[in-house]
Amino acid sequence: MGKKRITESAIPEAEGIEKTQAKSSRKSCVSGVLNIQSTYNNTKLMLADAKGNALCWSSSGQLGFKGAKKGTPFAASKIGEIISEKASALGMKEVVVVIKGVGAGRESALRSFSARGISIRSISDVTPIPHNGPRPPKPRRV
Repeated sequence: MGKKRITESAIPEAEGIEKTQAKSSRKSCVSGVLNIQSTYNNTKLMLADAKGNALCWSSSGQLGFKGAKKGTPFAASKIGEIISEKASALGMKEVVVVIKGVGAGRESALRSFSARGISIRSISDVTPIPHNGPRPPKPRRV
């Protein structure tokens, strides 16, 4: 196979421009929407602006939790802390919270987010509830 040659790229990296500067050039939003989706297996948080455009998101799987640990309240609280740091970096002052799902991380994600100093204007629960549901199966004949 022979030796592999390592060549330097012809395009030098731009000096002086860091990732933090590039991220701070985004529009700063004063108010936004925090969507919390909590299932039995995972918890996801998405921060959007007032129009609904996603600004940042995180989930317990993204943080490195695996298996049944993704649905725990501890994992949800860690996600809430990370999203609140991202929101404060964007200059967010108040949010409207929309919660969906019946998982264990519903309250802990919200508590850890609100502990960082961002005010919560309203909390709404949009968990889908079946009004009658599908027809139950017939009884088993043996």
